Amino acid sequence: MPHLIIEYSANLEGRLGLDALMDTLHHTALETGVFPIGGLRIRAHRTDHYRIADGDPANGFVHVTAMIGHGRPLDVQQRAGEQLFSALTAHLEPLFAQSPLAISFNIQEFHPVLNYKKNNLHRYVEARRKRSAGDS
Repeated sequence: MPHLIIEYSANLEGRLGLDALMDTLHHTALETGVFPIGGLRIRAHRTDHYRIADGDPANGFVHVTAMIGHGRPLDVQQRAGEQLFSALTAHLEPLFAQSPLAISFNIQEFHPVLNYKKNNLHRYVEARRKRSAGDS
């Protein structure tokens, strides 16, 4: 964990810098020191049907939901959330300066019991890291 889910209004397509935003959030999530690399997932969904504020078609939104594993102390969640939100808003600042834009971020915890997963990514990531270190 975390799973970072980016939702954005279709009118931002091509102006959002989506790949760079995903790279920024990926780097920042790891930089927090809270989340293991093998649990990190980032995905984005363009929203074609939406109404924002007064319904003006120029209005846009970017919302990120961070789904995290249960049990981290509130201060740890808050610190990580502040780092991620800061990176998100910094990336979007040029767009924010020129367009009506709502930016939001929310952290949700997966249920401590009703959360099922199977993941071998940690093993593969570690093996690639070791191979890369050996090549140096």
